[in-house]
Amino acid sequence: MKIFKKLKEIAVAEIDKIMFTDAPVLFPPGQLALAALQSANEVHRVLDFESYLRRVLSRQNSAHMISEISESLLAIENLVRKYSFPTEKDMKHINRKLKSCWGHNSHDDNKKREKKSKHKSHKSTNEKMAQD
Repeated sequence: MKIFKKLKEIAVAEIDKIMFTDAPVLFPPGQLALAALQSANEVHRVLDFESYLRRVLSRQNSAHMISEISESLLAIENLVRKYSFPTEKDMKHINRKLKSCWGHNSHDDNKKREKKSKHKSHKSTNEKMAQD
């Protein structure tokens, strides 16, 4: 049982990698999960993945399905393999840009609020003087 728990942990890590690619918009969730399981299984060889896949797909009664699924799993694996994950330096640069964007917008919003407040207070002072 411990080996299956480890297999699941690796599969979850593989899903995380898959989610960084275009695969989630190109393939259905079930195929993404199978691709993650297949990748995790390559590390520990817990299952005979090909037999597992045949048993699961035999319920669908389609001989073409196995080759189609195998092609999809290979395509997902290739997307993960080709994806270059950002380095720590890249991530720091991206985070700095995001923070400057967030800070810039909130700074502009604050300036707009201040101008409106000043305008309102200036206007009400002028109105009071005109009334007197």
